[in-house]
Amino acid sequence: MNNRISLLGLLGFAGFLGLLTDNPGFYGFFGYLNITPDERFMENVHRAVAGAFFAGLVLYPLVVAVAAVTKFFQAYAVGFSLNFALQIFLFSVLLTWYEQHGTDQ
Repeated sequence: MNNRISLLGLLGFAGFLGLLTDNPGFYGFFGYLNITPDERFMENVHRAVAGAFFAGLVLYPLVVAVAAVTKFFQAYAVGFSLNFALQIFLFSVLLTWYEQHGTDQ
Protein backbone atom coordinates (compact mmCIF):
# COMPACT_ATOMS: atom_id res chain seq x y z
CA MET A 1 0.00 0.00 0.00
CA ASN A 2 1.54 3.25 -1.13
CA ASN A 3 -0.47 5.78 0.90
CA ARG A 4 -0.87 4.58 4.48
CA ILE A 5 -1.78 8.05 5.74
CA SER A 6 -5.09 7.76 3.89
CA LEU A 7 -6.08 5.04 6.37
CA LEU A 8 -6.53 7.84 8.91
CA GLY A 9 -9.69 8.64 6.96
CA LEU A 10 -11.26 5.63 8.64
CA LEU A 11 -11.06 7.54 11.92
CA GLY A 12 -13.65 9.91 10.49
CA PHE A 13 -16.31 7.32 11.15
CA ALA A 14 -15.64 7.70 14.88
CA GLY A 15 -17.42 11.06 14.56
CA PHE A 16 -20.69 9.18 14.40
CA LEU A 17 -20.13 8.18 18.02
CA GLY A 18 -20.91 11.80 18.87
CA LEU A 19 -24.40 11.34 17.48
CA LEU A 20 -24.94 8.09 19.37
CA THR A 21 -23.50 9.17 22.73
CA ASP A 22 -24.37 12.89 22.71
CA ASN A 23 -20.69 13.63 23.31
CA PRO A 24 -19.60 16.52 21.06
CA GLY A 25 -15.92 15.62 21.56
CA PHE A 26 -16.24 12.92 18.91
CA TYR A 27 -17.22 15.39 16.19
CA GLY A 28 -13.57 16.35 15.70
CA PHE A 29 -12.98 12.98 14.04
CA PHE A 30 -15.03 14.08 11.04
CA GLY A 31 -12.00 16.15 9.99
CA TYR A 32 -10.14 12.97 9.10
CA LEU A 33 -12.51 12.18 6.25
CA ASN A 34 -10.78 14.56 3.82
CA ILE A 35 -7.09 13.70 4.13
CA THR A 36 -5.34 14.17 0.79
CA PRO A 37 -1.62 14.02 1.52
CA ASP A 38 0.81 15.76 -0.77
CA GLU A 39 4.60 15.81 -0.70
CA ARG A 40 4.84 18.64 1.82
CA PHE A 41 2.38 16.96 4.19
CA MET A 42 4.33 13.71 4.02
CA GLU A 43 7.56 15.59 4.71
CA ASN A 44 5.94 17.32 7.69
CA VAL A 45 4.71 13.97 9.01
CA HIS A 46 8.21 12.51 8.74
CA ARG A 47 9.74 15.48 10.55
CA ALA A 48 7.12 15.35 13.31
CA VAL A 49 7.56 11.60 13.76
CA ALA A 50 11.33 11.99 14.04
CA GLY A 51 11.00 14.68 16.70
CA ALA A 52 8.55 12.64 18.76
CA PHE A 53 10.66 9.50 18.44
CA PHE A 54 13.84 11.16 19.65
CA ALA A 55 12.01 12.83 22.54
CA GLY A 56 10.83 9.36 23.60
CA LEU A 57 14.38 8.03 23.33
CA VAL A 58 15.52 10.69 25.79
CA LEU A 59 12.60 10.57 28.24
CA TYR A 60 12.23 6.86 28.91
CA PRO A 61 15.84 6.15 29.96
CA LEU A 62 15.68 9.13 32.32
CA VAL A 63 12.56 7.74 33.98
CA VAL A 64 14.10 4.27 34.23
CA ALA A 65 17.22 5.74 35.84
CA VAL A 66 15.12 7.65 38.38
CA ALA A 67 13.13 4.50 39.13
CA ALA A 68 16.29 2.49 39.69
CA VAL A 69 17.85 5.10 41.99
CA THR A 70 14.75 5.81 44.07
CA LYS A 71 13.52 2.20 44.21
CA PHE A 72 10.13 3.41 42.96
CA PHE A 73 9.45 0.47 40.67
CA GLN A 74 6.02 1.69 39.60
CA ALA A 75 7.89 4.44 37.78
CA TYR A 76 8.55 1.99 34.97
CA ALA A 77 4.84 1.79 34.17
CA VAL A 78 4.37 5.50 34.75
CA GLY A 79 7.38 6.28 32.58
CA PHE A 80 6.15 4.06 29.78
CA SER A 81 2.70 5.66 29.80
CA LEU A 82 4.12 9.19 30.04
CA ASN A 83 6.52 8.40 27.23
CA PHE A 84 3.68 7.23 25.01
CA ALA A 85 1.53 10.26 25.84
CA LEU A 86 4.46 12.62 25.27
CA GLN A 87 5.20 11.12 21.87
CA ILE A 88 1.58 11.42 20.71
CA PHE A 89 1.28 14.97 22.06
CA LEU A 90 4.61 16.08 20.63
CA PHE A 91 3.80 14.56 17.25
CA SER A 92 0.50 16.47 17.16
CA VAL A 93 2.11 19.76 18.18
CA LEU A 94 5.00 19.41 15.74
CA LEU A 95 2.78 18.43 12.84
CA THR A 96 0.52 21.40 13.50
CA TRP A 97 3.55 23.69 13.73
CA TYR A 98 5.06 22.43 10.48
CA GLU A 99 1.74 22.69 8.66
CA GLN A 100 1.20 26.28 9.78
CA HIS A 101 4.73 27.63 9.50
CA GLY A 102 6.13 25.60 6.64
CA THR A 103 9.37 23.68 6.44
CA ASP A 104 11.63 26.46 5.16
CA GLN A 105 12.92 27.37 8.61
